[in-house]
Amino acid sequence: MTRSEDRFKPPALSQEAAIVLALAGTAVPFAASVEDEAERWLRVLRLHGQVGVAMQALGIGETPLETVAQPRAVRLLRRRAVGEDIVEIVADRAGRLASGRTAGRISTVDILFALFHVYGRTFDRALYSRGTTREELFERLAEPVDAAVASDL
Repeated sequence: MTRSEDRFKPPALSQEAAIVLALAGTAVPFAASVEDEAERWLRVLRLHGQVGVAMQALGIGETPLETVAQPRAVRLLRRRAVGEDIVEIVADRAGRLASGRTAGRISTVDILFALFHVYGRTFDRALYSRGTTREELFERLAEPVDAAVASDL
C-alpha cells in the first residue's frame, strides 16, 4: 500500500448501505462460486435504498437462490482465495467512489457501482437472469428520488 492509501478514510455509511453490507457479510462468504456471490449481492441490494427501489420497480423479485450444482473440482477453482474478504473489497471500492464524488455518505448506489467494478460481466449476467440489464437499472436510478429514499444518498 502507498502512503495515500494508508490515509484513505471513506465517508460514513448511509443506514441503507450499512444494512446491505451487514447482510452481505452473512450471505456472500458462503457462496459456492463468484456467480453465486453476485446472485447473493442482488438478493440483498434489491431490498434496500435507492438501488432497491429501482430494482423492485424493474420487477426484480425475491426468488430462491438458484446455485447450479457443479462438481467439487469446479467449485474449488471458482471460489475466492482463503482470507480474501469480498465484502470488504466491495465496501472499500464503494467508499472510494463516494469519496470521489465528495459525498458525505456511502450509498447503495456506490455499492452497486462497486459491484459492477469488482464483478464486471458476472454481475451483468446476474441482472440479466432476473430480467433486466445494467442500462435499465441506470435509467431507473436516474429518475427523481422519493424523499423516503433520499436518506440513502
